[in-house]
Amino acid sequence: MLNQPIPNIRWQQLTTPYGRGTAIPQLIEQEQYQQLAELIEHQGTLWQVTPWVLLILLKKLANKNMEDVSLQEIELYLAVAQVITEDYLDPAHTVQTMQELLHAKYLWIEDEEDDELEWEEETPKGYEQQAFLGYYYFSHLLLQEALPIFTAINAHNKEAAKDLDELITILKQHDK
Repeated sequence: MLNQPIPNIRWQQLTTPYGRGTAIPQLIEQEQYQQLAELIEHQGTLWQVTPWVLLILLKKLANKNMEDVSLQEIELYLAVAQVITEDYLDPAHTVQTMQELLHAKYLWIEDEEDDELEWEEETPKGYEQQAFLGYYYFSHLLLQEALPIFTAINAHNKEAAKDLDELITILKQHDK
């Protein structure tokens, strides 16, 4: 998945624990990893924006100088990995492709005026079981694909070594 082009992501129509994902492109550009972490994982929950943020960040990570990778960036990946359990990893229970998560049936309308009403629905748009499990499943696949990158960084980045060790251990456990 990391070798594929980044699709047109309609951040305005994807949710975070604090509203819409509109600010995410700017946060990615400014490398605001702590703020991004708060928007993609909150209290053990992954959000609509999570796999898309990971896709972009991991593509960028692959081209970074290993010594320049910050502890905050590794903490972001670790926070996501820590909440993905085996329960989320069965592809039979999710959408078939990550791209499907951007279909109109899972996206919120552009106008945010009725967001509170949407959250009060029994199942808000984009949080049907198949889509919701997809946020975990595809985030997991992206992190798994980046395992060689994390391993290489771990050999050159002492600041993040402890968190990288934990991240690599989690990813290897899920790979069995």
